[in-house]
Amino acid sequence: MAFADLLEQVGSTGRFQVLHVILLCTPVLLMASHNLLQNFVAMVPPHHCSTHSNMSRTQLSPEEILQITVPLNEAGKPQSCQRYVAPQWHLLAQNGSSATQMNNGVVLEGCVDGWSYNMTDMTSTIISDWHLVCDLRSLKQMGQTIYMGGVLVGALVFGGLSDRYGRRILLLISNLLMAVSGTCAAFSPSFSLFCLFRFGCGMALSGVGLNTFSLIVEWIPTRVRTFTGTATGYCYTAGQMLLPAIAYFITDWRWLTLTVSLPFYVFFLIAWWFHESSRWLAINNKPERAVKMLKSVARFNGRHEEGEKINVKMLQECMNKELSCSQGTHSALDLFRTPKMRIMTLCLSATWLSTSFAYYGLAMDLQKFGVNIYLIQVIFGAVDIPAKVVITVCMSFFGRRPSQCGALVVAGVTILINLLVPYDKQTVRTCLAVVGKGCLAASFSCCYLYSGELFPTIIRQSGMGWVSMTARVGAMVAPMVQLTGDYIPWLPGLIFGGAPIISGFAAVFLPETLGTHLPDTIQDVEDRGSGRGSKCPRPTKETTILQDTKVDLLKQAA
Repeated sequence: MAFADLLEQVGSTGRFQVLHVILLCTPVLLMASHNLLQNFVAMVPPHHCSTHSNMSRTQLSPEEILQITVPLNEAGKPQSCQRYVAPQWHLLAQNGSSATQMNNGVVLEGCVDGWSYNMTDMTSTIISDWHLVCDLRSLKQMGQTIYMGGVLVGALVFGGLSDRYGRRILLLISNLLMAVSGTCAAFSPSFSLFCLFRFGCGMALSGVGLNTFSLIVEWIPTRVRTFTGTATGYCYTAGQMLLPAIAYFITDWRWLTLTVSLPFYVFFLIAWWFHESSRWLAINNKPERAVKMLKSVARFNGRHEEGEKINVKMLQECMNKELSCSQGTHSALDLFRTPKMRIMTLCLSATWLSTSFAYYGLAMDLQKFGVNIYLIQVIFGAVDIPAKVVITVCMSFFGRRPSQCGALVVAGVTILINLLVPYDKQTVRTCLAVVGKGCLAASFSCCYLYSGELFPTIIRQSGMGWVSMTARVGAMVAPMVQLTGDYIPWLPGLIFGGAPIISGFAAVFLPETLGTHLPDTIQDVEDRGSGRGSKCPRPTKETTILQDTKVDLLKQAA
């Protein structure tokens, strides 16, 4: 008997698992809102220099005052960062010719009296409140980089701590941290404090994501892992489409930030009900608590008698090899100590880094497409639905490895093709970007499931924390790469398209996990494919694949 058999004995797909997964997936809706919040709270409104203070005493209309105070750019719109040193009265007689304004050699100055903003989409943003424009425009990207830095640090901290102290307690802490940090960010009196609290939100997001996924995957059987992992991804997709709906009605950035943060107080209270992973408890020499959790699940699933048959001796006999191999302290260094773990970790790191790098390169600069920002956010979210349906079918029929490789290569090729499309063909460019973003979303969906299946239980959180960290490095670098477009317009697209293609070929070296059981120890990973398995008998791979495929087809049809 293996641990999977114990899980079947207490009910592997019963009421407990259904409620457990639903409650764990609910916060994922608002994880997407926090990840993409910058698109709305840091929206750059159309702006220009404020007119001279003495112009308010004239009888001119606001349009005429603007005409003689602020020069026009090449597009015929008021310049954002310069104005005339003195009002150009003669422009009224010349009917405001843009050519005249650009070539008459008058002296210009910066926006010494501040800026005027056209707040059409949002009533206030951090850009308009703290004037993060012109010389300070790079601070917008810095804010997103700092947030992603928090996600990176959270992946390191919460990944290791949850392997040592458990998934449930770290999920509780993460939910509370998200609620408090988000609330404080909403009331921040300065940009520096806003960045500090957004850093805390980023840390919390890593903790919520990593521990949510582990608690889900460690309480469900092999045959429904693909479906459940994809369903979790759809929650994130729904969250992407929920955010523009919320932002459409809540147009003040402080209230918007508060709205997506307050529910985490409720999630914190709900998290007290969650059961700690029995698999983790058994591996970490806490068999009594593991048996207690299994019996509780059995009662919840209406299998009280089957649950009472489970005892510490049965659990230890089942997981004898895993318990003996898990003695001692484990750390992130174990990801690189053995040959197969080292290759696997490096390939997964490249996959996560490039996926996140290209994903946020597309998703965090929506204003460049020239489409209504609420609409483009919905489109970018909606494309995940067909993308994840396709990747789910591919993962179930063709396996994780070819699905991962294909999604990355297609995404990269699509982004590179976009470089050849003229800039004025905004519709074509947007469509190609949407396809590329869909492929990257599919790659993310595959990454989470694939990595959870590859890393062994005793260091799964450390492994997930590591690859999540590499993903955040990619997300942090993406805004900086965007800035290079000011000097070489085609360079960001080349980098964003090339990275996924390279990592797609690196993923070829990962082992296939379709229909296999979760490895519990590092030795299980090293023995994968060698014919040496756990002492506990396992179902055959062929049988498990058939079960996996059959259940996934039935679920998708439903």
